[in-house]
Amino acid sequence: MIKAITRIGNSQGLIFDAALLEIAGLKVGDQVNVTVHEGGSITLTPMRTGVAASAAGAAAKRLIRRNSRLFKRLA
Repeated sequence: MIKAITRIGNSQGLIFDAALLEIAGLKVGDQVNVTVHEGGSITLTPMRTGVAASAAGAAAKRLIRRNSRLFKRLA
């Protein structure tokens, strides 16, 4: 995909249209890590927050507790 650098106020930037944001799984306010490589190529990497193991375990326990009858029927 080819994009042009555009003037935005006193700065310059790239405009990410709705389709590009959707493909990348980004939304307004998301943070990205910008890496400039040798030769001038630029990589944008979304900064996704992970879930702590303790939070994931607690969520799993709640899910199992709420759906215990369903899990017993499926077993």
